[in-house]
Order: sequence, then C-alpha cells, then structure tokens
Amino acid sequence: MSAVKDFLRDPTAVFEHLLTWLTTADPAIGIALAGVAVAAAALRIWLMRRQHRTLMAGARMVTVFVPPTVDPAGSAMFWTNLVGLLHRRRTWWTTQPHVAFEYAFSSSGAQIALWVPRVVPAGTVERAVEAAWPGARTKTAPATETAQVTAVGAELRLARSEALPIRSDFAADPLRTLFGAAAGIGPHERVTVQILARPAKRLARTRSTSTRSLDNRTRLRQSAEDRAVVAKRNAPMFETRVRYAVTADHNVPQALHGRARAVASAFTLFSAHNHYRLTRLHNPINALNSRRLRRGDLLSIPELAALAHLPLDAAAPGLIRAGAKAVAPPPGVAERGTDIKPIGISDSGRPRPVGLRVADGCHHVHIMGATGSGKSELMARMILADAEAGRGLVVIDPKGDLVSDLLARLPEQVGPKVVLFDATSRSRPPVLNPLEGNDEHQAVDNLVSIFSRVYSSSWGPRTDDIFRAALLTLAALPGTPTLIQLPKLLTEPAFRERAVAHIQDEVLRGFWAWYSELSDASRAQIIAPLMNKLRGFLLRPFVRASIAGGPSTFDMDAVLNGGICLVRISRDSLGMETANLIGSIIVARTWQAAVRRARLPRHQRHPCGLYIDECHNFLNLPYPIEDMLAEARAYELSLTLAHQYHLQLTRELAEGISTNARSKIYFTASPEDARVLARHTHPRLNEHDIAHLPQFHVAARLIVNGQELPAFTAVTEKLPKPSPLRSRQIRKAAQANTHAVPAPCSAAPTADPRLAG
Repeated sequence: MSAVKDFLRDPTAVFEHLLTWLTTADPAIGIALAGVAVAAAALRIWLMRRQHRTLMAGARMVTVFVPPTVDPAGSAMFWTNLVGLLHRRRTWWTTQPHVAFEYAFSSSGAQIALWVPRVVPAGTVERAVEAAWPGARTKTAPATETAQVTAVGAELRLARSEALPIRSDFAADPLRTLFGAAAGIGPHERVTVQILARPAKRLARTRSTSTRSLDNRTRLRQSAEDRAVVAKRNAPMFETRVRYAVTADHNVPQALHGRARAVASAFTLFSAHNHYRLTRLHNPINALNSRRLRRGDLLSIPELAALAHLPLDAAAPGLIRAGAKAVAPPPGVAERGTDIKPIGISDSGRPRPVGLRVADGCHHVHIMGATGSGKSELMARMILADAEAGRGLVVIDPKGDLVSDLLARLPEQVGPKVVLFDATSRSRPPVLNPLEGNDEHQAVDNLVSIFSRVYSSSWGPRTDDIFRAALLTLAALPGTPTLIQLPKLLTEPAFRERAVAHIQDEVLRGFWAWYSELSDASRAQIIAPLMNKLRGFLLRPFVRASIAGGPSTFDMDAVLNGGICLVRISRDSLGMETANLIGSIIVARTWQAAVRRARLPRHQRHPCGLYIDECHNFLNLPYPIEDMLAEARAYELSLTLAHQYHLQLTRELAEGISTNARSKIYFTASPEDARVLARHTHPRLNEHDIAHLPQFHVAARLIVNGQELPAFTAVTEKLPKPSPLRSRQIRKAAQANTHAVPAPCSAAPTADPRLAG
C-alpha cells in the first residue's frame, strides 16, 4: 500500500526510482524485461490482426437506394440505432465491430453503401436503413475490393481536441459540395469516401484552462467552446476515421491530385469549434480495401449524422435512387397452405411468404403488369397451387407462354383431367360446341354478344338480326347442330327449307319467309357482312375442329369440379379476332357451367378458378361484368383478371373490375396508370411507388376475411424447374379428352339425315 501511496503522491519520483533500478540492476533482468515487452507488443499486433481478419471474413456490402424524398432526421435515427446493433462485449480475442459508410462516385453515377462485418447479424443494418429512411431500399452482396492500380488519397483527422465539435447544423445539404467535387468524373476513375465508425467506449478528454488572464474576446470564445464541449459529451459517441481516395486504372496523377483536392475541400464546410486536417494515407488502395479502424476521433451522433447521411437534394446528380418503398404486409395476410394461393415473399422486415386464401379469392383478383414484369409467373404459381390442391381450373392464355410453363410443371397425376386447347399443336383438339346446352336462348345470346363485341366496328342491327335467327334455327334442329352449318343455312335454299320445317316459333318462321322472298342479289348483299366474318372464323382448321367439330368431348361442369382446362390460343397462329372469339366462347361456357351450380347445395360447390390473361379481349358476354363478378362468388368461382395497362379496359369494364375484383396486385405501371391505381393503395403506397416497382415486385392490396387490408409490397417467386418430359406426358394424357363421349341411346334425339353437314 505504501508503494501505491508513493505513486499517487509523486508519480514522477516513482518512475525515476524505477528507471534508476533498471539501469543499475543485472543486465539479464533488463534483457528479460525487454523481451517481455517485445513479446507483449508482438502478441498485441497478432491479436489486432486476428480481430481484424475476423471482421473482414464474410463481410457484406449493403447498397442503399435513396428514396425520392429523404427525412433529414433519419440519419441521426440510423446512427442511434447502430449504437445498439454494434454493441458487443469485448474480450481479449475479440473487438468492437465497426461499419464503413461509403460514398462511391464513378462515370455511371453515385452510390451509397455500408460495409458491415459478419459478426453483425444479417438483415439488421438493412432494416435499420429502411426504418430510418422510409422508402429506401437495400441490396446486400459480399464485400469486394477496389481493383484500380493508381490512387491518390488522404485521411482526415480532427485538428483540435476531440472534445470540441465540428459543425453539424446546416441550412442546406452539406453533401452538395462533395457531389460537386465528383462531377464530371472520367470513365476510368472512381472517387471513394469512407467514414468508419463504431460506438465509443471512452469519453473525450477535456482541458482545464484558467480564464483569469484572458481578455474578454478570448474569454467569450472559451466559454462558447466549453458549452459546445458539454453539449457534445451529453450525446452518445462514435469513434470515427474519415478517409478518401481517387483511383484509376491508368496513370494520370495530375488529374487525380486535382480531384483529390476538390474532395478534401468539401470537408471544410464542417469547420466550427473544430475542423479537419489532412494526414498522409499510405497505400490508399489497401487502406480502402482493409477498412481498418484503430483508435479514432470521437464524434457525437449529430456530428456523424452530418457527415454520413443520404443526400437530401432530390436532384443530386447521378445518384442511384430507390424505386418503390418497401412496405411490410399487415397482420392477417396468409402465408402458406393447401388453401392458400401464393403471391410472393415480403420484401420489408422479416421475409415471409404472402398469399391469398381461396375463400378470399372468390372476391376476385385484378392483376395489372406490363410484359416482362413477372405477371405470367405469378399467375402460373397460383394456377399450380390450385392444380395441386385439386381445385377446378380454366386458363385462357392468348400468348402461349403461360400454358407452356404450366404443362412443364403440372403434377403428372393430373394429366387425365387436363383438357388442352392448343392452336399450335397438330394433334386433334377437344371439342366445345357453343350451340349445345339446356338453354338454347342463352347459348345464342352468348354467341351473338361475343361476335357483336369482337366485330363492334362493323356490326350492325341487320347483321345481328340475321345471325340471331340463324343460330336459333340451328339450335332447334335435331341432333347436334354446329357452326359449320351456318353458311349452308344462309346460302343453300334446300338445306334452309329442311331446317325451317323443324321450327315451331311463328316469329322465327316469319323471318325466314321474309328472307326467302329476297332476290339472290339482295340476299347476298345483306348477309355479306356476316359471311365474311364467319368465313374468316371457320376457314381455320383449328376452329373447325375445336368449335364446329361436332358434339363436345368434355363436360365443363366436370372441369369446374376438379378438372383443368388450358386454352392456348396464340394470336400469331389464329389472328387477333379469331383468338378473341374462341377465348370468349370458352369464358361464356365456363360461366354457364358456374350458373348451373345454383341447383347444388352450397356445400357441394367446390372452389374453382377462371384465369384470364389479357382479360379485356374475352369478357364479351351479354351481361355486365359487375353482375358476373358479384354472382360468381356465390358459385365458388374466383376470377383472376390480368392485363397490361388501364386504357385497354372500356369505362364500364374498368369500373366493374375496380369495384368487384377486390384484391389488387399491381406490377410496375406507367405514370398515367399509376395515378389511377394509387387510389387503391394510398396512403401506404403512392403513384411514384407503383410507377417505380422493380421487376418481379408487386404492390398488393388483398381481401382477408372479407375486409380490405392496407397495401404492401412483395417480390414474386420464380417457378420451380420444369420437368423435361412432363409436357409430353400431360399432352399424351390429355388426348383422352379429345374423343367424343357416346351419349345414352334414350337421351340422343333422332337426327334428320338430310340435315347432315
């Protein structure tokens, strides 16, 4: 205890006494002590290198995409959050982790990134960024090294005591000068500014200066500095190092030195009670790549936030900005299950699957997205989930890729349930006769409505009258009438006379009486608009085989009760109008089958789905879409309606889908469409977000238990890998549904052989 008292009373004397003893003692003791000192220094260097290697191994770069508007208070919130995220108990073999906030400038633009060591849990810094700056997005990748061979750089250190603060309050963004210094950078150059920071375990040393002998001006300045020191000490501290380098892959030292001076001058803005001075940086490229932080300068959170933050200027030159903000799904959104239609993975907060319950899907789904945005993959995943769960499906695909993807991925066991219409296949297609059915007037109304809407620009009342009368006449014939008989009915008197003999309706007989009294020239003139449309439709072999090829080879009611009907009607092979006619006919037949479910008890109506891509081309039915959507829910039929842009829809169709297709899934849209769609996603997502969604990302607003939940964002998942032979197996199994099923003898009416087509 006496030695301690002596040291506290006069430490200088104690050190002098120790030094005297060392110089007079045995030289072996001095050598031993020197050896211990060298070994301790070597051990310390080894430990420091080991600690740094631990931080460098598996480090990651978190690229930050700046939102359209940046909250100035976000930087202080971010660094305050990092105090807890970087806190780690320090031992002799570990060290306190640090991060590097980096500005990188190149000829392709400016980028902001965070270097994060592996010891910091994955995702924590990313979520801290998104929380501090709403709308910011992050992208994480393994850390890389700078490869340029020529570099000029320096390190910035505090010129005065670290207890004195630098400037932290600015009327304008201080990063303007830094971005200005990097403007006009050459194609082979790169400017990097690193701000290394870790929570401090020590306090800044303060000075005690007597003010008795100072003049008033000096005394006032000293008093202001003292207040600034006290204010700085009251905030959490970070140990920091600031370094920069201008690098290039060729030797242009003069240009690099000029750029480096401009970068250094950008930090003069932070001069206040304290300021930065330049110090030499040995081997700038190694310093940039190593990101080593030894003892640093102490900065408070406001000071650090002024140095390292996202640019506040909306017009910061060359800055890579975020598209849509990432919004987490609200509680209640389903994840996975046999009764869930998958949508994707949430891209904010904890990544988790998001989906739509089958019961909520009966409120119908509206999908809008441009070609290539991921719309087809999303629909394919929803369809595959329905197929695996045994739900009935009808898919209308006017492009062909969707059905091709499905055929390569459907479970092999569902092959016998598949009804495949493929306009590009040479195999025999199934037959769907639109004139069949218990209600001939409804079938005729559907066909007339479809033709009149597809050919609306050249469809008049007389054409409508002739077409309706001819269809009703064919429907009244014994046997199975087909559309191939329609031209014969209009042009061959003998066939027409035999057909009219089976008509009981006086109004219809009166029409044919008027028609027969016309001259051949007049008759040819009035049927010409209808005949050119029928010929364009029926001259295609696929149409004659699938729509006018005789009795239907499958039952649409059975399809809705667990079957799968895939309609691949590529416009390249059929033409736009013919493809629209076939798709509309199948939609109408699906709706007829759904309506017949009204005869079943509710518990026997199995959930089923109708998926229509480019839906505006195929909703050509004789009743309003809003009525169809409202009634379909009662029949357990969910409609998924997809298209590319808003102006494809007529006003009535747009209003019907907006109101009654209550679950909305939007891919990136044009600014004009985004302005309309944002009404469904506001306030969580605005028109800028919808117009700037990344590829394969969606803005979704779903119905859960009949209630509309707030909008959120998600990223759609890729389809599973295709099975090389699956498509061939499914096609082969589907051939069983292309052959006519013989009807019971008692149910088949006797056909008039004179009416055979």
